[in-house]
Amino acid sequence: MPNLPISHEQALELIKKYNSNERDLIHYLESEAIMREVALKLGEDVEYWGMLGLLHDIDWGLTKEEVSSHLTKVPKILKDAGFDNEFIERILSHGYSYEELPHLKDKKRTKKIEYALAASETLTGLIHAYALMRGGKISDMGISGLKKKFKDKAFAAGCDREIIKEAEKFMNFDEFLACGIEGIKKIKDKVGLS
Repeated sequence: MPNLPISHEQALELIKKYNSNERDLIHYLESEAIMREVALKLGEDVEYWGMLGLLHDIDWGLTKEEVSSHLTKVPKILKDAGFDNEFIERILSHGYSYEELPHLKDKKRTKKIEYALAASETLTGLIHAYALMRGGKISDMGISGLKKKFKDKAFAAGCDREIIKEAEKFMNFDEFLACGIEGIKKIKDKVGLS
């Protein structure tokens, strides 16, 4: 894997330059945590995968008012920060096939790293909502409880189950859920969980 052009601290500064919304920041940190955990499990580059998770929605603060423009400002922001086209394309891949994103809706994910990013960043919503339902507790969260919530379509209805299921293209689904819990558990203090 290529070297990353900026450090973790610089990446956080870059995010805050465009978005200081606390809920969004929690989502970025949790996406990073799950990507790191998945990379660890798969023997991939933990820093690189983590950086993808952290920066995947770098333009959300600029585009959330007009969702169809989401991910259109990503290439310039990341290029200016020194990232290469491959990294940028991997970031964009989490928006592939979304009807709401006209510029990406005809593209399809094909690589393990793309499936991982899309599944991981979507799983954050399910885990966080479940933790809040449990009084903000993640430390003793189990896979079986999370799986029940996954099957309950009314729970955290905004989390696209089909995208989370893309995890099956690169690892066992239960292992993926375990990575999600484990990853976020490691940063629970930073995201307001216990």
